[in-house]
Amino acid sequence: MAITDAKPSTRRVLIASLVGTSVEFYDFYIYATAASLVFGPLFFPAESPSAQLLSAYASLGLAFLARPLGAWLFGHYGDRIGRKSTLVASLLLMGASTTLIAFLPTYQMIGWVAPLLLCILRFGQGIGLGGEWGGAALLAVENAPPHLRGRFGMFPQLGAPVGFIAANGLFLVLGLWLTPQEFLDWGWRLPFLGSAVLVALGLWVRLKLTETPAFRKAIAEAEPPKVPIAELFREHLGPTFAGTFAAIACFATYYLATAFALGYATKSLGVPKETFLSIQIVAILFMALGIALAGWWSDVKSARYVLIAGCVGTIATGALLGPMFVGGLLPLIAGWLVLALFMMGFVYGPLGAFLPSLFPPRVRYTGASMTFNIAGILGAAPVPLVAQWLADRGGLAFVGYYLSLSAAVSLFALWWSRHHDKRAMAV
Repeated sequence: MAITDAKPSTRRVLIASLVGTSVEFYDFYIYATAASLVFGPLFFPAESPSAQLLSAYASLGLAFLARPLGAWLFGHYGDRIGRKSTLVASLLLMGASTTLIAFLPTYQMIGWVAPLLLCILRFGQGIGLGGEWGGAALLAVENAPPHLRGRFGMFPQLGAPVGFIAANGLFLVLGLWLTPQEFLDWGWRLPFLGSAVLVALGLWVRLKLTETPAFRKAIAEAEPPKVPIAELFREHLGPTFAGTFAAIACFATYYLATAFALGYATKSLGVPKETFLSIQIVAILFMALGIALAGWWSDVKSARYVLIAGCVGTIATGALLGPMFVGGLLPLIAGWLVLALFMMGFVYGPLGAFLPSLFPPRVRYTGASMTFNIAGILGAAPVPLVAQWLADRGGLAFVGYYLSLSAAVSLFALWWSRHHDKRAMAV
C-alpha cells in the first residue's frame, strides 16, 4: 500500500503525527532561539554578555533533564490506558508552558524570581516534549504496514524542520519589522503567545484519533503492566541502552547547527541575526530532504543501516566544522550548515521506526520515549555550554571534534544493536 493511497483514517494518523510534533518542536525551538538572542540580558544578572549567554544556555538544557520525567509519566499512561489521551495531555502541557513564557516579567522587574519562573516553565516544556515524541512515533509506525514503517515513521520526524521553520521564520519576520530595541522590549514575546493558536490546531487533529492496532491487540492479549518502566528496565535493559546511545548523534548535530551556531555567529562573528536565521531556514530544508530520503532508504535496507551511514557522515561533518566556520565567510558557513542538517536527517529520520522496533507493544511507549529523551540529556543538554567552552578555549575545531565523538558513540551503539535487524516489530 502506498502512502498516497492510504485510507482517510491512515492519512489522519499521519497528519496528526506530523502536526502534533510540529507544534511541539515549534514551542521547543522558539525557546532555543530566544535563549540565543535575548534571554541572557532579559532574565539573568549582568555580570558579562558571555556569562548571561551561558546562563541562558543552561536554562535551555534544563528541559532535557525534565524530558525523562515526561517520558516516564506519559509512557506509564500511554502503555496502560492508550496513546490518544496521552498525546493530548502532552500537547496541552507543552503549549501552556510555552504560552505563559510570553507573560513573564524580566530580571530588571522582579529580580531573581524572573529566572526562577523561566526555569519552571522551561521544565514544563521538557515534561511535555518528553511524552510527545514517543507517542507520535508509535502513532505512525503502529498503524503502518510492515514494508512502510520507515516512511510512516518519518512523519513525526518531519515535525522538527516544520517547527523550526515556523519558529525561526517568525523570529526573522519580527527582526525585519521591529527595531532591535522593540524586539528586546516586547517583540520576542509574540512567538510564545502564538503557541496557543498552534496548540488549538494540534488538539483539533488529535482528538479525532483512535487507538493503534498494536495497543488494542496488546490489551486484548494481557493486562497492561502495572509499572511499565520497571518491566522495561527488568526485561529490556539492553535495547534501552542501545537505543539511548544510538540517538545521541542526532541531538548533538542539531543543537550545534542551530542554537550554538546562531549564538556564536551573531555574538562572536558579528553576523546579523536576520542573515543567519535566513541561512538556517534554507539549511533546514536539507534536513527535511534528508529525513525523507532516510525514511525511504530505511524501507529498502533497514533503519539501523541508514542510521549507521548517517553516523559515518556526521563524523566527517564534525571534522569540517573548524575549517568552514572559523573564517567567518558566509558561503562556507552556509555550506557547513547545509551539510550538517542534511546529515541530521539520516541520524534522526530513521529513529521513528528504529526505537519503537526495540520494544514489545506493552512497554513500547515507555521504551521509545525513555531512550529518545535520555539521549537528549546526553547528546543535547551539554552541547551549547560545552561547545561555547571549547570554542573560547580551544577554537572551533574542537567543537567539531566533539560532534564527531558524539557520532562515534552512536555508531558503536548501533553496531551493538545489530541483532534487531532480524527481529520484526510485533504489532
